[in-house]
Amino acid sequence: MRPAPLIAVVLGLAGCSDQSMTKQPRYGPNGPARVFANGSAAQTPPAGAMSQEAEAYARDAATPPPVDLALLRHGRERFDIFCSPCHGFDGQGNGAVVRRGFPRPPSYSSPALMAAAPRKLFDTITNGYGVMYPYGSRIPPKDRWAIVTYIRALQQSRSVTIAQAPAPGGRP
Repeated sequence: MRPAPLIAVVLGLAGCSDQSMTKQPRYGPNGPARVFANGSAAQTPPAGAMSQEAEAYARDAATPPPVDLALLRHGRERFDIFCSPCHGFDGQGNGAVVRRGFPRPPSYSSPALMAAAPRKLFDTITNGYGVMYPYGSRIPPKDRWAIVTYIRALQQSRSVTIAQAPAPGGRP
């Protein structure tokens, strides 16, 4: 017998098994696994293990991005979504939930918040303060810095008089 037909038959039979990726043997997240000493598929990560994004996340949280118009616009968008329900669109603490009985947050034009360092505002968004919910798990660091930039713009807008405001074309 020639080897070519035999090889073709063996290869043909090998291709008959289900090679679908959806039917591969695997362990469920909380299922048993005899491979591990404790018999569980859920294992604690080794000491010092970090997620793939942890380094970039830490770098983004450590340094604020350069301020430009795009960052300010993005900060306004994020502020309107996450902050305005309590702080109001003008940052004065008169948001929709406050009008419905929720405790009033401080105005961004208060002396304490005007003097607060940008890092303090960033950390407050990250960790919350008082009854404020911590948004660290919901708002990425770059977006938090954008919000801080917009808060600073809100604060500056409250201290400018009409006479000091630039003309509509952007020229004084």
